Amino acid sequence: MNDSYLNFVNSPLGARVARSLGLPKPEVLRRYRADAPEFDGIVAVGAGPAPQLLDALADVIAHIGVTSVAHASAGLWVPLANRHGLMTGRFEPADPAAGSQARVKALVFDASGIEHSAQLDTLYAFFHDALRSLDKSGRIVVLGRPPEACANPRQWTAQRALEGMTRSLGKEARRGIAANLIYVAQGGESGIESTLRFFLSPRSAYVSGQVVRIGSASVAIGDDFDWTQPLAGQRAVVTGAARGIGAAIANVLAAQGAHVIGIDIPGASDALDATMRQLGGTALALDIAAPETPAQLTTALDELGVDVFVHNAGITKDKTIAKMTEAAWRNVIDINLSAQERIDDALLEAGTLRDGGRIVCVSSISGIAGNLGQTNYAASKAGVIGRVQGMAPFLAARRITINAVAPGFIETQMTAKMPLALREAGRRMNSMSQGGQPADVAQTIAWLAHPGSAGVTGQVVRVCGQSLIGA
Repeated sequence: MNDSYLNFVNSPLGARVARSLGLPKPEVLRRYRADAPEFDGIVAVGAGPAPQLLDALADVIAHIGVTSVAHASAGLWVPLANRHGLMTGRFEPADPAAGSQARVKALVFDASGIEHSAQLDTLYAFFHDALRSLDKSGRIVVLGRPPEACANPRQWTAQRALEGMTRSLGKEARRGIAANLIYVAQGGESGIESTLRFFLSPRSAYVSGQVVRIGSASVAIGDDFDWTQPLAGQRAVVTGAARGIGAAIANVLAAQGAHVIGIDIPGASDALDATMRQLGGTALALDIAAPETPAQLTTALDELGVDVFVHNAGITKDKTIAKMTEAAWRNVIDINLSAQERIDDALLEAGTLRDGGRIVCVSSISGIAGNLGQTNYAASKAGVIGRVQGMAPFLAARRITINAVAPGFIETQMTAKMPLALREAGRRMNSMSQGGQPADVAQTIAWLAHPGSAGVTGQVVRVCGQSLIGA
């Protein structure tokens, strides 16, 4: 859907009008394009005392092939980078008074060694110096240790403080800049690459203010791994795949090498067939809420099994609860939540979802914050979050991860039908001051489906441009 205001204020005339009237000017976000480099520019590295993740960070920067510069706080970086064969130098802050331009694409700070609140001063020193040097659509990544695994209350306190710092940076930076925090468990260092790649790349354009935990699960990715085709040879199922966000998910997974099996209701079979035909995928016209569907799915998929299952299908039937019919309540709960439970039970019992597989569910910020007239929808999407958090420990023995994305305002046919005032509020009430695209949700799901994301499970990641709703 077209955002006329965004387009206008980014035109030469509109930019002048916006400046003269003091109007907000949302940045045109830099999103992933297959015909453009995924990584370029310079990464500026900072660190607190006794940083523990610089070696893992150096591995990733070496693999993606960008240049790094070291802030004064990261004294260990230069010799470490040299050992990894990296091009590196010393960070020099931009000087707005002298007219110097922003020149770094990402700021990465290793806060893993911070043990008490006084050491948080190192965060101030780095970002005070470096934030003005960050280019438009740049990236901020803070690395820490999970507070709940800390050795003592002071360390827990300091590591938990990173969340407030990172989310505030996302709101202050503007200009399409995204800021996110990654907590890495002891022993999880080998599983950091897929997550760092995602948060440093244009694929995470509309993901900001998020906190992700990487556990200690083993990640076995060889030196010959093709990061451009991480799902090569895998089979991925996407429900609700005929159009909109579901079609975008199918497209991204197929672009990353997966054979996609798209599912949608029989009434959408023409659109589903067309979408799958473009991707070389397989179409299954099934009603996911029908009692017989889990068994039919198991039969249809059992011969070759499946590696990734994306629960995207969902409906809305909005009314305040006093005016909502019982049928509307039950229908939304059944399609958005109960059907997922029945399908997963069948696939897991039959072993159709292979060990080491991925389940990714689509929740919503309505499931986090609630929404007027959506008690049924919000309950179903909060239930999806409960499923993810509740099932993760039980699936760990089979090395299966389960995660959810929670989209905010995404430009789709559904949001195009909203009243103008509500639509504009949804677009502007976030740090990016604009709506997201279906591809933003799809790219986030592809990261969670990645073989290198084995340490990411039980997580809920908002794709909302750091929306003020439920923040």
